[in-house]
Amino acid sequence: MPLKTTAKTLALAAALVALPMTASTAFASTGEDVYKKTCKMCHDRGMANAPKTGDVAEWQKRLAKGMDVMYKHAIEGFKDKGMMPPKGGNSKLTDDEVKAAVDYMIEKSK
Repeated sequence: MPLKTTAKTLALAAALVALPMTASTAFASTGEDVYKKTCKMCHDRGMANAPKTGDVAEWQKRLAKGMDVMYKHAIEGFKDKGMMPPKGGNSKLTDDEVKAAVDYMIEKSK
């Protein structure tokens, strides 16, 4: 096999091997991105009894139950005095993206 063809083949193989690694991370959303695209509508206004981002007292009440409960409610949904749809109504989000959005809101509410 000529050297030129081998180099092209190796370059193509390397690109194909790297594709899954970059595809899964290239479009990953940050907590802030997820918040702005999915969570902001309810958590900026307190719709459906959602704790407003920045409302320290409301977030402290929820944080008292622990982070595992916070993440579970955000991922699976929760009904009480209000309603939190699973993944904020965006089923395309990964669990990690939802957790990042929760972390973002908590950080903004300290």
